[in-house]
Amino acid sequence: MTRTPLLLVPGVLCSPRLFAAQVAALEGQADIVVPDWRKAPLSIWGSWESAARWVVDQMPAEKFALAGLSLGGMLAVEIMQFAAERVTKLALLDTGMRSQNEAERAVRRARIRLANEGRFELVLGMQMTRFIPAYRLPDKVLVDEVMTMCGEIGVEIYKRQEELAAIRVDRRPDLPRIKCPTVVVCGRDDAATPLFLSEEIAKAIPAASLAVIEQCGHLVTMEKPEDTNLILKTWLER
Repeated sequence: MTRTPLLLVPGVLCSPRLFAAQVAALEGQADIVVPDWRKAPLSIWGSWESAARWVVDQMPAEKFALAGLSLGGMLAVEIMQFAAERVTKLALLDTGMRSQNEAERAVRRARIRLANEGRFELVLGMQMTRFIPAYRLPDKVLVDEVMTMCGEIGVEIYKRQEELAAIRVDRRPDLPRIKCPTVVVCGRDDAATPLFLSEEIAKAIPAASLAVIEQCGHLVTMEKPEDTNLILKTWLER
């Protein structure tokens, strides 16, 4: 069986650990590349294009399927601006395409300030309330895995990711130009990128379908790996 080259792009504070369950489940179906932010020069975070081009450079195959979660989904759509001819299919997980308003930028600046003041643990605690629904916080295995992942990325990369997220442009006008088969996935209880953001993405992309994972928050790949794997397997087979 021919295996599909698949590029999986992590989000803010996310190491390749974000997609560990998908790499294990899809390895018979796909040749998978997961960019590791720790191996990138910090300079890539100077612009959306530079970050997106670094991501693409990690994929040796000329044509590939592309999936990204959160900031990774935003970078995936950025990749579609200059390399759409290389992307055979697209999956956007728990992400949004809107620009940031001043209130949202202020929140990001506050988190960066806390990190600069040496209060990164506090920042991680704040992020947990966005990443994981309150009813899953007693799940120590899940919370420990997410905290370990965030710790792997560390404060310097995190600050630059936040700075980049604060200056993103509104990509909604570009979505109708995406022609490849696309699946948009969101946890029903996602607090970081609420479901309505995924709904508007799916509505704007002509060849898109929407998959909502119930009883799940922002990190669908880790919270509900079996559900996410089934969605991605079906998408790869399309």
